[in-house]
Amino acid sequence: MTDTTAQSPRPALENATYVVIFGVSVCHMLNDIIQSLVSAIYPMLKADFGLSFWQIGLLTFTFQVTASLLQPAIGLAIDKKPMPNSLPLGMFSSLCGLLLLAFAHSYALLLCGAALIGIGSAIFHPEASRVARMASGGRFGMAQSFFQVGGNFGQAIGPLLAAFIIVPRGQDSVAWFALAALLGMTILYRVGRWYERQRVAMVARGSASKAMPFDKRYTYMVLTILMLLTFSKNAYTASISSYYTFYTIEKFGVSIQTAQVLLFVFLGAVALGTIVGGPIGDRIGRKAVIWVSILGVLPFTLALPYANLEWTIALTVIIGVVLASAFPAIVVMAQEMMPGRVGMVAGIFFGFAFGMGGIAAALLGVLADARGIEYVYWACSFLPLAGLLCVFLPGRRTPRVS
Repeated sequence: MTDTTAQSPRPALENATYVVIFGVSVCHMLNDIIQSLVSAIYPMLKADFGLSFWQIGLLTFTFQVTASLLQPAIGLAIDKKPMPNSLPLGMFSSLCGLLLLAFAHSYALLLCGAALIGIGSAIFHPEASRVARMASGGRFGMAQSFFQVGGNFGQAIGPLLAAFIIVPRGQDSVAWFALAALLGMTILYRVGRWYERQRVAMVARGSASKAMPFDKRYTYMVLTILMLLTFSKNAYTASISSYYTFYTIEKFGVSIQTAQVLLFVFLGAVALGTIVGGPIGDRIGRKAVIWVSILGVLPFTLALPYANLEWTIALTVIIGVVLASAFPAIVVMAQEMMPGRVGMVAGIFFGFAFGMGGIAAALLGVLADARGIEYVYWACSFLPLAGLLCVFLPGRRTPRVS
C-alpha cells in the first residue's frame, strides 16, 4: 500500500477551500479553549472544593470518556446520513457545560458540566473532520493538520486565559467564555451551509468507492496498532496536560500562574508539532512520520524526570513538537485504510484519543495519590516504546494484500 492507496489523483493545492478549513480550525480552537478550561482551573477547583487527585482525574475522565463513547457512534451515523446542522448543536452543548461549570456549587454539578462539554466535542469532531477532508483539495494530511492545530492552539491558550482571567476573578468568570461558544455557533452555521451544498453535489456525482485496499484481517491489525500508538501518545500527553502544573509547583516551587505559563509553552509546542506533521506526511509518508514521532521522543521522555527546571522546559517543548506530529498522520492513514468511512474513523480516533486520555488521567491521579506526582513522570517515560509497533504499518512500497 502506498500512503495514497485507493485515492484518485490529487487536485491542485489551490483547489482546497482554505476559508472552510480555516473556519473549522477556528471553531476547533474555540471548542478546545472551552474544553481546556476544565483542566486549566484544576488547581483552583482543588482548593475551592477540597478535591483529591483522584477526583481531579475523574473530572478529566468524565468529559473525555463522554466524548469517547459517543464519537464513534456519531461518526458512523454521519457516514450514513451527514448532518450539517449538528455542527452548531455540538457547540451549544459545550456552551451549556461551560455555564454549568461557572456556577456549579457542588462536585456533582462540576461532573455534569464536564459531561456536557464532552458531548459537545463528540458531536463536533467527526463532522468537522469530514468537512476539513472535503475541503482539502486532496492534501488530506495538510487539511487534517490545520484542522487539528486549531484544537491545539485552543488547548494552549486555555491555561493562559485561566491564569490571567479566571484565577484572579474566580469561578464565575468562566461564564465569560460563553461568547467564544456563540462565535463558534455562528461560524459553524455558515460552514454547515457550505457543507450541505457540497454534499448535494457529491450525491449528484455518485458516491466514491468504499473498497478497502487490504483484506479485513490486515486492515483491522493496522487499525489496532494505530489505536495502541494513539493510546501511548495520549496517555503521555494526559500526564502533562492534567498534572504538569502540580508537578512544577511541587518539584520546583513555582507559582500557579507560572505553572500555567509553562503548561502553555508545552501545549504551544504540541500545536507546532501538529501543524508540521500532516504536510510532512503528505510528502514522505505517514509511516515515517509516525515512527519518528512516537519512538523518536523516547530519549527525551526518559530524561525528563531527572531534569532541572530549565531542562524540564526545554525537554517538554521537544516532546510536545515531536510527539504531536504523529496524530494527523495516524488519522489520515486510518481513513485511507477504510475509504468512504471518514466520519466513523474520525469518530473512533478522536473518541479513542479523548477516552484514552481520560482513562490515563484517572489512573495517573490514583498513582499520584499513592506514589507521588514525580513517580508519575518516571512511569510514563517508557510509553513511547510502543513506537516499535510501527514496523507492522504499511509503507509507501507495501504491496496490496489480496
